[in-house]
Amino acid sequence: MGRSKTVSDVALLDLLLPALRDDGPAGLTFSKASNAAGLSPASLVQRFGTRDAMIVAVLSHAWDRLTATTATLDAELPPTPQGAIELLLRLLPGDEADYAVGDGLMLLREDLRNSVLRARGAAWGASLAMALGRRLANEHTEAQRLGWQMASIWQGTLIWWAFVRGAGVEDAVARSLEGWCRSVGLLADA
Repeated sequence: MGRSKTVSDVALLDLLLPALRDDGPAGLTFSKASNAAGLSPASLVQRFGTRDAMIVAVLSHAWDRLTATTATLDAELPPTPQGAIELLLRLLPGDEADYAVGDGLMLLREDLRNSVLRARGAAWGASLAMALGRRLANEHTEAQRLGWQMASIWQGTLIWWAFVRGAGVEDAVARSLEGWCRSVGLLADA
C-alpha cells in the first residue's frame, strides 16, 4: 500500500511554479524543487519520474491556470470591443510584466520545444481568439480573424513595451488595443 501524499498534486505544482520562474527550466533541479516544495528530492522523483517530466507538469499546470482564468473572464466580461480590451488587460501579468517579457521567454521556449505544451498553447490561443472575436464580430470567420489580430496586437505591444517602457504596461496595452479597435472601426474616435 502506497503512502498518502502530504501535499496534493495541485498544491505541489503551485509551489513549484515560482521556483521554475526563478531558476528557469535549465536551473530547476530536484534539489531546488525540494526546497521550494518542502518535500524530499526522492518524493519528487516518485511523483514525476524525471526532471523533464516535472517541468512539463509545472508548465501544464500554468496552462491550466491561464485557461481557467481566460474562461472566467470570458464568462464575466461584456460582449463588446471594450470587453475584449478589458479581458486582455486583466490577463496582463501585473507586477510581473518585466519578468513575463524577459525571463518568461525561457518558459515560453520550453512550451515551444515540447509538443504537448505547444499544443496547450495553441489551444489556449484559439480559445482566446474566439473569446475576443465574439466581442468584435457576429460572423464566425470574421470573429476568428479579428480575435487573432487583437491577440497579436496585444502580444506585440507587450514585446515592444519591454524595449521602450515609456508608459506603464497597462496604459501602453490599453492605448494600443483601443487604437487598433478604432482603426478597424470597432470603436468610435475619441
